[in-house]
Formats: sequence, structure tokens, C-alpha cells
Amino acid sequence: MLTQLWRNPPLAGRWSAAVAMALLGLGPFVLFSTASFPLTPVLRPELGAAPASLQLANGLANAAYALSVVVAADLVQRLPAHRLYLACTAGFAVGSAIAALAPGAGWFAAGRVLQGAATGMLLVVALPPLVTRHGAARVPLTVALVNLGLFGGAAAGTTVGSLLTGPGQWRLLLGALAVVGLGGFAMGVLGFERAAPPDPRMGFDFSGIPLAAAATILPFVGVSLLAGGGGSVAVPVVVVAAGLAALVALVVREYRKEHPLMPVRLIAHTLPVTGIGSAMLAGAGFTAVLELSVIRLRDVDGLGTATVGGVLVTQVVGMVVALWLITRVLPTRWLPVLVLGGLLTISAAGVLLATAGTLLPAVPVAAVTGLLLGLGAGAGVGPGLFLGALSVPAPRLGPAFALVQLLRAEAAFLFAPLVMRLATAAPDTAAGVRQVALVVASTTAVGALLLTGVLLLGGSRPQAPDLQRWVDGDGPAYRSPAMVALLRKSRES
Repeated sequence: MLTQLWRNPPLAGRWSAAVAMALLGLGPFVLFSTASFPLTPVLRPELGAAPASLQLANGLANAAYALSVVVAADLVQRLPAHRLYLACTAGFAVGSAIAALAPGAGWFAAGRVLQGAATGMLLVVALPPLVTRHGAARVPLTVALVNLGLFGGAAAGTTVGSLLTGPGQWRLLLGALAVVGLGGFAMGVLGFERAAPPDPRMGFDFSGIPLAAAATILPFVGVSLLAGGGGSVAVPVVVVAAGLAALVALVVREYRKEHPLMPVRLIAHTLPVTGIGSAMLAGAGFTAVLELSVIRLRDVDGLGTATVGGVLVTQVVGMVVALWLITRVLPTRWLPVLVLGGLLTISAAGVLLATAGTLLPAVPVAAVTGLLLGLGAGAGVGPGLFLGALSVPAPRLGPAFALVQLLRAEAAFLFAPLVMRLATAAPDTAAGVRQVALVVASTTAVGALLLTGVLLLGGSRPQAPDLQRWVDGDGPAYRSPAMVALLRKSRES
């Protein structure tokens, strides 16, 4: 009976099962990532950890997430996807249990790294089958639910973490996440379709994977050391610079390679660049403004941690609105407008936060800021990633996800710790939050302006995606022009 269950899972092929597997696999890690903001003051004494140690633990977890999406793009070609899914969900459960039982910062970091590595791989393993195998009509709702898995947990994480600041309660949260990981494993046994890998004879990428490791581990470790404070600044800066150089080398290598691990050449067009650029900036802006909001309410206004979570629960409302917008806009020609609008919404959140306690009362300002953050992240990050993904053929969706998530993770997880260092290093925390919030708002606004220029110079007229062609594997959903196509045409004429 068990053999029959393994070979013919009863829920295989069902859309609902595929959605459950994706959400159970992706949501828990991002939820704890933002839950850790209010939990940090509790984690330090209970783990006996210095601030730099916790910062490094989070940096390594994020590096593992970014690296594993690239590793998964390689492994999913050579190994059965259902086995990878089961290994990753089991690995996430084990990592969560290790972190929950950790006696000190070292074990906590080990558990978090295992969490990050498992989740990054699940992004490549679980999402492509969900998006491409259940018909064109379901794609808009599927994308909205994927966005829920990627950023719904992030929107709710701050509130969840703020409610669990009692002694040892963070361990209960991690224990609950371990149970969720086991739930994902069970769903994989019952619902993940069994299929042979597409290219089992494909060799290991001996140049791309090491470059990806350098491009993720070095920057995240360097930024963590910078954000943790203390010691020389020169060494972390050199480490970050070396990592970013490796990232550039990786992208260039993949662009030039005849059979690349990640389809850089396919994505180096107007619409994907616009979408991925927006997702990178929106993800970084969301994380930074959210952390600034927590610092403002907790350290400046003196609110209790639970109250801070209650104020920022408006993020969830904004995210729900964004999910509804995705289902309405994605089948139309206005997805780029939604994506750029999400970026501008996050910029507006930064400007609004800068007025807290000066022009307007801090608490209502923070509540509206949370609403704008949820809306902006929901509209700008996930839809931006899919603006890029829908511009490549469906069979290349997994490797495309690996590339866009690598770039987005680099931007989001490197930017926020530096922003926090600037805000908390100021003699006046309120002034520091205000100034840095304006920097973040300016960065996202300028980014939106530049990306709008990319869109216009590409000459891309508003177009509805051909989802049926994409799902059938007959070509990309968008016909994206080359970069600066209008300038090229004017030179030729």
C-alpha cells in the first residue's frame, strides 16, 4: 500500500494541492525573517549572543536562501523534483527544530541557514509546476497566491513576532514552523507529481555554482559585519566588493554561455529588466521602511512590542488589496503600471514615515505606513518577478526564477542592514529614522523614474500577456523589445 501511495500520490495533479505545497514551503521562512525584527531584543539575552552574532546568523540564512535558488536550478535538471521537494521540506523542519532548541547563537545560526537553504530551493522546485500546469485561466489567481506565499508572511511577520516576546516564546514559533515544514512534507508525499528529471545526464556546473557561492556568501557576511558594528570597516567593505564582483562575473558568464544555467540573455530585455529592477528596489525598500517603523515606534515613541505589532498589522490589509489587484490586472496590458505603482507606493511610505512625530502623530502615521508597505510590496515585488518570468518560455521558468530571486534577494537583504546601521548610529534616533526614511524614499522614487525610462526607451506598447501560448510552451507570454530599442531604430534610420 505504501509503495502504491508513493508511486501514485492521490492528490497529484490537483491545483489546490500544488498551492498548498507552495505556500507551506515558501511562507514560513519569510514570516520569521520579519518576525525577527521585534524578537531581536529577546533573542540576544536568551541565546547569550552579541548583536553582531545575530546579525551574522540572519545574514548567513539570507545568503543560503540566495545561493540555494541557483543550486536548485542546477539540481532540478538532474534529479526528480518530488524528491528535491521532500528533502527540502524535511530540511526546513529540521532547521526550524535546531533553531528552536538552540542553546546558543551558533546552533541558532545553523538552524536558520538550513531554513534559508531549504526555502530557496523550494522556490525553484515548487513554483514552476504550480504556475504552468493548471491552465491559463488560473494563472492570475495562482500568481496572487504565490505572492501571498512570498510576501504575505513578510507582512504578517512583524505582528506575529511582536506577540511572542515573552520568555521562550520565540522557540514556540520556530517549533510551529517545524510542524509546518512537516505538513509540507506530507503534502509532497500525497500531491507532488512523480516525473523523471528533464536532463539527468547534465553535469554539475563547476564554474557557475562556485561563482554564485562567492556572490552570495561574501556580500551577506560583509554587510552583516558592517551592520553589527565594531571593528574595522575596511575588511567588510572589501568582502562586500569581492562578492558583488563575483555577482557581476556570474551574470556576464551566464549571458555569454551557450547553454546557461540561468537565462540571462532571455531576460536582458525591456519588460524583464523593468520588472526585476522594480522587484529589487521594492523588496529592499519594503524591508528597510518596515524596520525603520519598528525602530521609530519602539525606541523613539516607547511603545511596547505587542503594541508595535498591532499598529503595523495594517500591512496585511495592504497585501490583501494588492492580491486582489494582481488578479484583476495581470491578464490585462497594465501589469507594468501596477509594478511601477507599487514602487512609488513604497516611496510614499518612506516619505510618510519621515513625518512621524513632527508634522503628524507617530502612531497613525506608522499604521498608514504599514498599509502602504503591504500594498507596495504586494504590487511591486511578486508582479515584478512575474513580469520577467512571463517574458521567457514556460520551460525556462525555474531557471528564470533562480536568476530573478538571486538578484532580488541580493538587493533586499543587503540594503536593509546598512539602512538600520545608519539609522541607529545617529545621536538622535528620531532624526536618524527620519533622514534614512527619506533616503529610502528618494532611492525608490528615482528607481521608478529610471525604470519608466527603460520601459519608454524600449518602445514597449501596453500589451496583454498571451497566457495560453505561455502555458502551452509555445513561447513567452510577452513580446518584449530589446533594451533601448527606440534609440537603436533612430540610429539605424
